[in-house]
Amino acid sequence: MQQQAQPWQVEWVATPPTPSRPAAADVAPTANTRYTGPPSYPAVPRWGFPILAWRRPTVLPHPALSTRSSAERLRTLASTALALLLVTGVTAGLAAIAELWRYILLWISQSALLSPGVVHVSTVAVTASAVMALLTGAAAGACLLFWFLRARQIAADVAGLAPSRPTWQVLLGLLLPGVNLIYAGQVLTELEHTVLRRRHSTRRPRPSRLVGTWWAVWAGNGLLAGLTVLWQLRDSLQAQADAVLLHGLTNLSAVAVAVLTARLVATLTGLLSPVDPTTMRRSRVVRVNNAEEPQLRPAHPTSRR
Repeated sequence: MQQQAQPWQVEWVATPPTPSRPAAADVAPTANTRYTGPPSYPAVPRWGFPILAWRRPTVLPHPALSTRSSAERLRTLASTALALLLVTGVTAGLAAIAELWRYILLWISQSALLSPGVVHVSTVAVTASAVMALLTGAAAGACLLFWFLRARQIAADVAGLAPSRPTWQVLLGLLLPGVNLIYAGQVLTELEHTVLRRRHSTRRPRPSRLVGTWWAVWAGNGLLAGLTVLWQLRDSLQAQADAVLLHGLTNLSAVAVAVLTARLVATLTGLLSPVDPTTMRRSRVVRVNNAEEPQLRPAHPTSRR
């Protein structure tokens, strides 16, 4: 006959803390002793919680406290890049409108005098919108560079392959002016090829319609920007007027680049890191239109309402 294992018997022993100062002699209570209030301590007790700000526990593992996965970081970078691309597209559109306004003022100035206030407002609008477009574009470009490097690594890990190009070569090709007009389309085509898991295909990576369109618009924007810079070196009045028009066209192409880049980032991020439907918030009813009013119960005669 086997004896069942007994549960552990734990005996709790409570001992009073060591007082910081000698305790007074105990006085036996008498019938005439009056109530002097709740018990008090001569010093701060040392058996309570430590005097520290609240912090997350790190001793016990917890899934909610673990580090985020690479897919979650990729989605975070993508959302930040999409927000910056939206701001870049808006500022580039405002810059295009300001350049168009300046071109119209130049055309009007051929036959009439312009107000100094109108010219000053046009100059401020062109300068401010151009600076904002450059700053937001630089921020979006930096965020997109981090996104691309992480997406490239995740795609290679999922496909079970090593990246086809070293990181230093990718950075050099994307940051070098002129070269990045061709190199960016190549590495994006390779990324799309890896994301779609075409590693068993014997054909070379070919860009899809979205990547091909983005590549053409990106290269056109770079060529327009270079042509605008070179055109400004001319001294004639007609060349200066043409430079204003080229600035407007460059800004419009920048808007197209921002829109297509946002769509490309959203598409590749969705393929690499799809969102789990179970983690999404459920919809809730805000209001119901054209609904019949419910029949309310009549109030009780003795109710105060």
